[in-house]
Amino acid sequence: MVGLVVVSHSHTAAQGITEIAAEMAGETNIEPVGGDGDGGIGTVPDDIEAGLAAADDGDGVVVLVDLGSAVMNADVAIDLSDVEAVIADAPVLEGAVNAAVAATSPDATLSSVRDQAEAARDVDKL
Repeated sequence: MVGLVVVSHSHTAAQGITEIAAEMAGETNIEPVGGDGDGGIGTVPDDIEAGLAAADDGDGVVVLVDLGSAVMNADVAIDLSDVEAVIADAPVLEGAVNAAVAATSPDATLSSVRDQAEAARDVDKL
């Protein structure tokens, strides 16, 4: 099953987004990663790498990120990790929910889950 990692500059935000997405995720493994490691705002590549390892069960991991440096640190973590992972260019909350639903499919692939996360960019709220 494809896993998910939610990366936010806020640990609390990452946990909240994960909590919402988990309502739709079935058995999908979703790992929240956030904060600077000292209780502040930021992201840490080593923490993201640990999240990748925790979320992976062999089918890869889709990473959802909130802001610019989270993308950079997620890229670093992916490069350091042995886990096959991709970053979705998606709004983090809506993308995480879409990805969680997509990951429940028995035919889910890394590409199909990322595509569904990225489809959230085009969803109107009003």
